[in-house]
Amino acid sequence: MRLLRYFGWPTLFGLIIATIVTVLFPQFISNGAISTQNTPIATIIKQQAPGIVTSYAAAVRRAAPSVVNIYTRTRVSHPLANDPVFQRFIGGSNIPQRQRMESSLGSGVIIDERGFILTNNHVVAGAEEVVALLYDGREAKATIVGTDRDSDLAVLKIDLDQLKAIPRVSEDSRVKSEVGDIVLAIGNPFGIGQSVSQGIISATGRSGLSLNRYENYLQTDAAINPGNSGGALIDAYGNLVGINSATLNETSFVGIGFAIPTEMAIKVLDDIIAHGRVIRGWLGVEVQQLAPTIAAQLELSPPTALIITAVPIYGPAYNSGLQPGDIITHINGQAVSDGSSEINMIADLAPGDPIELRIIRKDIWLTIKAIAGIRPES
Repeated sequence: MRLLRYFGWPTLFGLIIATIVTVLFPQFISNGAISTQNTPIATIIKQQAPGIVTSYAAAVRRAAPSVVNIYTRTRVSHPLANDPVFQRFIGGSNIPQRQRMESSLGSGVIIDERGFILTNNHVVAGAEEVVALLYDGREAKATIVGTDRDSDLAVLKIDLDQLKAIPRVSEDSRVKSEVGDIVLAIGNPFGIGQSVSQGIISATGRSGLSLNRYENYLQTDAAINPGNSGGALIDAYGNLVGINSATLNETSFVGIGFAIPTEMAIKVLDDIIAHGRVIRGWLGVEVQQLAPTIAAQLELSPPTALIITAVPIYGPAYNSGLQPGDIITHINGQAVSDGSSEINMIADLAPGDPIELRIIRKDIWLTIKAIAGIRPES
């Protein structure tokens, strides 16, 4: 009776409460809220965050077979062979012109099954022999179809069967790379063989770097080392987003890499295949950025503009009536910025396309209409 007095009534009361909960609220039992079974930790994590990606192996498997290693051989002469001081020092000018073959390496991307490959111009510049080593171990001599120094791109061609073109997003999808996107750089760094590095898109539309005339880079912190040039920058699904091109390296910080966006690279490829060179729109003006103090005095919004410093005769700008000293504030309705973006904008136009410019001439606002020409090769 003492045990019942001390323990019986509380126990009986607890059993009654448990019975009521079981009858009236069965969902607490069915969903496992008071279950005594142990749920594995990995299962809990997967249920709470189903979007977490722990591997990009599938993306690499899609893209890696389309990335090739590029090996070149270039004939070079001694840099002082034609120097008169050097010739006098070693005994006359009748010395043989000694030459040697210099090897270099890079990467490339198979764009279609016909064997066209995109790489960087600086990878193959001056090369007498170009060899492509494929992912499956096959090797082929590559022909240089054409190059474009202004964008640092080149198109190669190999004659092999069963080539795999790299996947890329359709141009109609309007999917653009955004800051924060995961990207993977695939290439042949230092000639050690195909390797993959991972990072994010750090910035888009990078220009004014003085690397090339036409700059519209994707900036990434994915490692791009010597030998990676011309390789693929892909997204987390294995689609091509850019051609690795350059890196800024200092001993005190991690290198900043740059890639040429796919849409820009494909235009260069298509033009070179169709015309042997890149066809770009041309206005025919020389400009520089307007000083911020002058822009402020003119109360420009945004406070950026370009001032024309020269107008070559008989060019599209000359024929439209543009003059040195004109201040350009808008091109085709878009406010101008640093000049580099405007060069890209006009270059993307087809010859014959209209160009509308909003300008200031001697404190008077004018609208000038011009027709894009074909940019001379020189």
